[in-house]
Amino acid sequence: MRLDLSLYLVTDPILCADHGLEKTVVAAVRGGATVIQLRDKHADDGELIDQARRLKAALAGSGVPLIINDRLTVAVESGADGLHIGQDDGEVAAARAALGEQAILGLSVQTLEQMARLDVERLDYLGLGPVFATPSKHDHAAPLGFEGLASLVAASPLPSVAIGGLKAEHAEAVRQAGAQGLAVISAICGMPDPEAAARAFNPN
Repeated sequence: MRLDLSLYLVTDPILCADHGLEKTVVAAVRGGATVIQLRDKHADDGELIDQARRLKAALAGSGVPLIINDRLTVAVESGADGLHIGQDDGEVAAARAALGEQAILGLSVQTLEQMARLDVERLDYLGLGPVFATPSKHDHAAPLGFEGLASLVAASPLPSVAIGGLKAEHAEAVRQAGAQGLAVISAICGMPDPEAAARAFNPN
């Protein structure tokens, strides 16, 4: 499956509650979302596997991959397209071995030191950030700003997506910094019209 990082939606079960998770995701894809990441820090693995299977079915035929946040077991058991892990969420080599060669595997990177230790051969993309402070992740690293983002992008041997407090008005600055796209949560999940919110990132 082709990986287009231009508009990467990370789901939030609370912010998506008004429309429901599946309806929010389908609307966002109609509006131009190119990757969906299922993220829920509180659901157990069984609940997330069921949710992932429903989302996978909802995305069928769209060409948009479903990535699971952190939970390797969920990614494998649900038949999702890939996994995204943080620096403390397990070894890249173990994740790749469990997922197989065809799955998408992404890693969060906050610093140049982390960039220097990458297991490049086993990864497909990087999530770089946070660009700004964000309420969705209370233990995040210090915000990079666009200058810090550009430094990480310049050092990255892999395609990258920027994350952290980003909105539609930041899309051009992210592209100027060299990242392939933006990852967003509240800028789509928390909006009254998720399709229109997604479309605002690429109005052309």
